[in-house]
Amino acid sequence: MSTVQGHCDPAFTGVRDVFEAGFASGREVGAAVAVYAGDRLVVDLWGGVADRRTGREWLPDTPCVAFSCTKAVTATAALLLAERGAYDVDGPVADWWPEFAVNGKEHTTAAHLLTHQAGLPAFARPVTAEEAVDPAAMAAELAGQAPEWTPGTAHGYHAVTYGWLAGEIVRRLSGLSVGDFVRREFAGDLDLWIGAPDDVIERAAKLTTRGSAASGADANVPSGNAGTGADTGTGTGVLARLAAAYLSGDSALNRALDNPFPGERGFNNPVVLRGGWPAVGMLATAKGLAGVYRDLLAGRIVGLGTLREAIERRVTGPDRVMLVDTSFGLGYMRPAMAFFTPPEAAETGFGHSGYGGSIGLGDIERGIGMAYIPNLMGGQFSGDPRAYNLLEAVYSALA
Repeated sequence: MSTVQGHCDPAFTGVRDVFEAGFASGREVGAAVAVYAGDRLVVDLWGGVADRRTGREWLPDTPCVAFSCTKAVTATAALLLAERGAYDVDGPVADWWPEFAVNGKEHTTAAHLLTHQAGLPAFARPVTAEEAVDPAAMAAELAGQAPEWTPGTAHGYHAVTYGWLAGEIVRRLSGLSVGDFVRREFAGDLDLWIGAPDDVIERAAKLTTRGSAASGADANVPSGNAGTGADTGTGTGVLARLAAAYLSGDSALNRALDNPFPGERGFNNPVVLRGGWPAVGMLATAKGLAGVYRDLLAGRIVGLGTLREAIERRVTGPDRVMLVDTSFGLGYMRPAMAFFTPPEAAETGFGHSGYGGSIGLGDIERGIGMAYIPNLMGGQFSGDPRAYNLLEAVYSALA
């Protein structure tokens, strides 16, 4: 009997086939995938094991850490405030965060925060998971730092600091944490939390790695040193630079990924999940995350004009941290090496991938909202083939 459960519209049978093949080949432990076509839920599938240690099965309401898929949700919150006139996206950060305007950051704009151009991809000192529960303290830490490049002159992936930079827009201008604002404004009826309550953490899927099956150990992730299998395209020069970055503890990539350190249990640590890290800490079901893209595409969160402006490519090209080509609108990834999509999505797709394999995607012309969230951590920092194969099946169904 198939481990996969749920509903799939007959037109999207190919998505179910790909999802089931992942379990049959051992590429999945537990996972879920959901697709909306307009407001119609055409794929809602889940399967496998949520916790390898106990054998607890994955249920329709099992949430899982979605890592950097969080960034798109945080960016959406910031865009909603911009649409309401709370701040000017292209205006100086100092207008609403005066403490930020020091050490060469005086001309930084909100757009620089949202597009990974702020020059603050990593904390200057080690930060603990316990410290990171305080967003005001994390924002103050970053405000006092000097940037690693002049803001606006280059872009480099702010893997974790992004949450307390873009998130400070929300905290200062709404008076709420990112998680509270998101739930109040557009995710109150969705299974999605940035800062989860204990009952949600208890039923969440546990992240795991291939090597932890026998021991039942929690996955201690993310860590830049955990693997070297990032999907980077073809050039051997890029691959060599990536290998060197993974092996160097002082590389921008590892400094960006590994600090704050989540503790011995990695992102299964309840301190992290309660703390609501607004770049990487979201717990969500695939249906809940896909629901955000459904509502974005329907104009129910921000106007479609605002969304179209937000997904315009603001930066494209070599990334100072990820060392591959990346492309960003105002918080949303656009298709590039680090957000690998079928050709059909190249001009119309937007969203965000997450460490370990998760992805959230919307297609502004086709009206598709899709999310995939696994608990078996992939070997790739980005460009997980499981996510790509599912995306390919979605677009094949549309064709």
